[in-house]
Amino acid sequence: QRRVYRTTTHVPQELGQIMDSETFEKSRLYQLDKSTFSFWSGLYSEVEGTMILLCGGIPFLWNLSGQISGRAGFGPEYEIVQSLVFLLLATLFSAVTGLPWSLYNTFVIEEKHGFNQQTLGFFFKDAIKKFIVTQCILLPVTSLLLYIIKIGGDYFFIYAWLFTLVVSLVLVTIYADYIAPLFDKFIPLPEGELKEQIETMAKSIDFPLTKVYVVEGSKRSSHSNAYFYGFFKNKRIVLFDTLLEDYSALNKEPTEGEDGENEEAKSKTKNKKQGCKNEEVLAVLGHELGHWKLGHTIKNIIISQMNSFLCFFLFAVLIGRKELFAAFGFYDTQPTLIGLMIIFQFIFSPYNEVLSFCLTVLSRRFEFQADAFAKELGKAKDLYSALIKLNKDNLGFPVSDWIFSMWHYSHPPLLERLQALKDAKQE
Repeated sequence: QRRVYRTTTHVPQELGQIMDSETFEKSRLYQLDKSTFSFWSGLYSEVEGTMILLCGGIPFLWNLSGQISGRAGFGPEYEIVQSLVFLLLATLFSAVTGLPWSLYNTFVIEEKHGFNQQTLGFFFKDAIKKFIVTQCILLPVTSLLLYIIKIGGDYFFIYAWLFTLVVSLVLVTIYADYIAPLFDKFIPLPEGELKEQIETMAKSIDFPLTKVYVVEGSKRSSHSNAYFYGFFKNKRIVLFDTLLEDYSALNKEPTEGEDGENEEAKSKTKNKKQGCKNEEVLAVLGHELGHWKLGHTIKNIIISQMNSFLCFFLFAVLIGRKELFAAFGFYDTQPTLIGLMIIFQFIFSPYNEVLSFCLTVLSRRFEFQADAFAKELGKAKDLYSALIKLNKDNLGFPVSDWIFSMWHYSHPPLLERLQALKDAKQE
């Protein structure tokens, strides 16, 4: 794929009508920089993980956690307390070692190519907030999961799976209402033509829409997105302001009297982003609602939960194997949390790679189906132009090695999606 980035320096003939040479070159350089960063950060991650294993980092951290919990009055019999200390230290280590890479990605690569809108202060405030929120969710959930495994008897894997199912459904339900607003500003889409058109389209396919929000994504990045969430008769649609031509702060000049942080963030804008017109936004939403109408969301949840149940079942089979713990430096104890880490992270690693590939193939199939659904709504022409605009705004590179694309791209390449829409567009 890197060879494709390096050697494809001119717009291919089939792209001549949809992409100018300047945008093509910008996207090529952006993806080349991202590829370089991905290689080195991935290599570091592999080296770090290997050194931790070879040097006994996991048992060392477990023993350190035992010492800390012991000083707080919790002896070895309080395994769950020690596990939570271990988890806190491990996530703190991961956050610290990952910080330089995150800083470089945000303030060098994304900044260089005009996407970063964050100040350094905003970045660190955001990172600290994310860490705290993650711990507030992770530690209680983990402690309850470990407790269920401890008291669950022979069928603990069933109870553990049911618990994780309930937690995942609760998190999906509350995320956009209570967690996401901690990081981004959500405002209801103002009354007007766009909102009326969205409500009309939702009603035409029996989508139980209750609210439409605009999220201030431009404060963090100029990349754009849209999604829906909610269960049963309580669905909400969220549009990033960077998706909307009329609402994006990136298309507006800074105004006097705003706070310094916003002024500094806005001054980072290298060039204005197009965004999408109302008709194109509706076409993008037609695609997203197609995922709901065709049952893709439910199918993904079912697949995920079947996989989760299988993993817990295999965990129940393997957890008693002392040689697994010994291989990772645990000769005298078999802590449940360590067992979860060894089996889910390491033993299942090859299986997870195969599963990931299968889900990528399925995802691409779903994307084509959602495009076809938008086409049936009469949105083919607008979706065609929206895909081109979004590809340009996000500097997506439309040429890819077929093996790389097959393995990594959960969405079909741009040309394949446009070709599928072309006939209807011409009609």
